[in-house]
Amino acid sequence: MLAGKVVAVVVPAHDASADGTAAAARASGDGRVVVVRHERNGGVGAAIVTGYRRALAEGADVACVMAADNQMDPNELERIASPVAQGEVDYAKANRLVSGEAWRVMPRSRYLGGAILSFLTKIASGYWHVADSQSGYTAATREILEQLDLERVYPRYGFPNDMLVHLNVWNARVRDVPARPVYGVGERSGIRLRSVVPRISWLLVKGFFWRMREKYVIRDFHPLVLFYLLGFVMSVCGFGLGVAEVVLRIMGNAVSVGTVVLVALLLIFGSQFTLFAMWFDMESNKDLR
Repeated sequence: MLAGKVVAVVVPAHDASADGTAAAARASGDGRVVVVRHERNGGVGAAIVTGYRRALAEGADVACVMAADNQMDPNELERIASPVAQGEVDYAKANRLVSGEAWRVMPRSRYLGGAILSFLTKIASGYWHVADSQSGYTAATREILEQLDLERVYPRYGFPNDMLVHLNVWNARVRDVPARPVYGVGERSGIRLRSVVPRISWLLVKGFFWRMREKYVIRDFHPLVLFYLLGFVMSVCGFGLGVAEVVLRIMGNAVSVGTVVLVALLLIFGSQFTLFAMWFDMESNKDLR
């Protein structure tokens, strides 16, 4: 119980694992522990969704997620869940980057990869005030979980990123909670950034266009869609024409001044329209915190 609300904690582990995790959890002797096991590995996101559904079925008002890799300090659970339990926000998540300590304790590749994905997630989700999108230490209200179509959220690594995209479509209030980064505690990650970063980046590109359609076209039209569209078309045309000019120049062909000016104008106006669209998006979501 927290602030009069029933709190459940979902602890995702490797689905259908044969390492004794499920047996160890059942043998804990704690009556509050409920083990739900998938017959086939569906990914960390699928495990979290199953945990969410079980928590809701058990009557939880707040459902938290705390991974089983020892990188999430249990002592910070109450601080992350409190804004949700008190009705201040719909979704809260840990932010390990805010203190600067993460740069010292996180592997450089993980830090830089996470920073890139955090920036892309800001654009895709519209939550410009949220960082450390890879952090899966979260808390959510029963109401927002019942609203979301959880089966549509990406089921594997990248679930927290896609979750933010879906939350924004429903205008969920989201808050970052400063948290201590924990590394070097015996965890072993099987994540390969060279494959994960491109895959999640593509996921976020698709999520961005899905959010634009769902939130700003289907549910309530917003002119920022036109700004994004114009920015995209002009930037692509300017870049394509610029490449063609360079190729022609290398081949010894003359390039007119007018064509150079056209390329410059397309790129300038394309970037301006895109920046205006981002600003509109930021203003539209400034109250969702």
